[in-house]
Amino acid sequence: MSSPLVLLPGDEVPSEYLPATNSAPLRLGPGLRLLTQPPSSSPSSSSPSHVLTATQAGILSTDNKRNAVSIFSSPNRRYIPTPNDLVIAQVHHSSQDYFHCMITPQTPHVVLGQLAFEGATKKTRPMLKQGDLVYARVLSVGLGAGAEIELTCVNPATGKAEPGGLGHLTGGMVFDISTGMAARLMRASSSSSDQQDGVAGLVVLDELGKKLEKAGGFEIAVGRNGKVWVDCSNGGDAAVKATVAIGRCLTTIDEHDLGPADQKKLVSRILREMKIDV
Repeated sequence: MSSPLVLLPGDEVPSEYLPATNSAPLRLGPGLRLLTQPPSSSPSSSSPSHVLTATQAGILSTDNKRNAVSIFSSPNRRYIPTPNDLVIAQVHHSSQDYFHCMITPQTPHVVLGQLAFEGATKKTRPMLKQGDLVYARVLSVGLGAGAEIELTCVNPATGKAEPGGLGHLTGGMVFDISTGMAARLMRASSSSSDQQDGVAGLVVLDELGKKLEKAGGFEIAVGRNGKVWVDCSNGGDAAVKATVAIGRCLTTIDEHDLGPADQKKLVSRILREMKIDV
């Protein structure tokens, strides 16, 4: 496997490209689907077989530590909602039972149940208004043209806001990034790696965390739909400047595809230009 494996929609993933770990279930990332094939007519085969196929074009990425596999597609690809994706949605309007939200300019409004929040009841449900932001998970995309896409802010199995951070996003700012950069940021923020070049070639989050630790740090939520929410509310008077600086770092790295060394230089330069004391 010296060369990367490029897949097209419908291609099967060869077993030799999958993680070798058998102690934990295989975690499927975006762009992949597990299909069950009926048993063949051969007498020796009486049980169905499972095939892992690609649902979008891209390069296969394998994470042996997390026993995960996913597909990295073109950074400028239009976002296509997929179940279990984490997205940042903006409330457009509400009806009796749902909030109707936008996740991309090209996608019809998606629905978010007014009780799809941790601990929500008819009396305690959040009173979201037009323009409010929520961090949510794609629950279902329906079948056929015109099918509604549904979001949730809880794990349906537990009723908890898992992973942490799902729900109403208050304060902060939202920046637009490519879907490819969003995937890299999500992988970097959810993995612990000691590699010198960071996870997915990104060291910007670690570098910003070190530089802004004395200023109160920051919170970040990344949506697969090409949105990133940043909040530095603990930074006092410099909170707005720090938030803007983080957004500038992320969007510049996305636009120019900077390597780890250039990312560190960029962080230092932008913080210096914004006159943020680190």
